[in-house]
Amino acid sequence: MNYLDESYWTQRYEQGATGWDIGYASTPLVQYLDQIENREIKVLIPGGGNGHEAAYAFEKGFQNTFLLDFAKFPLTKFSKSNPQFPDENLLNEDFFTHEGVYDLILEQTFFCALHPDQREAYCEKMKTLLKPNGKIVGVLFSVEFEKQGPPFGGNIRDYEKLFSTYFDIIKMEPCYNSIPPRRGAELFFMLQNQ
Repeated sequence: MNYLDESYWTQRYEQGATGWDIGYASTPLVQYLDQIENREIKVLIPGGGNGHEAAYAFEKGFQNTFLLDFAKFPLTKFSKSNPQFPDENLLNEDFFTHEGVYDLILEQTFFCALHPDQREAYCEKMKTLLKPNGKIVGVLFSVEFEKQGPPFGGNIRDYEKLFSTYFDIIKMEPCYNSIPPRRGAELFFMLQNQ
């Protein structure tokens, strides 16, 4: 099954089969965004779905926030719910063909939606999307799942091996502020473009 097939994700959204969507911006990313002083930076949220983090970032003054998703359905829904968010910042595109350069990329349930065979390509693409010294910040699952994904889990050892080839690992540690259902199952990470 191709998990980067638009029809697969559109069907999930239309059927409400969005267990990854907690209904609001995740606490780790909210707290990270809150401490950033420069709100002029250019931010990308790939695979951002219903866009809770994008809405939060924009509301907090990050006017250069871009929400990218393969499925049009959640972007249309987001646009209706957030009329102040610029339509030109809603990107209905394939992440792997997207072109742009960003200071910060927020990772929230996109990486885990990709099959593990796509993780090297994810890193290669992220590297091209980040400015020099740009950062990827977010959360990753720190557990392996019994059922076939998505979501696909992982472990800190494999993540460090993968990411260290492409980025400087600034932080990768158990997430202290995960939402209760994910407590003990997430890592907070920060990568910087080499």
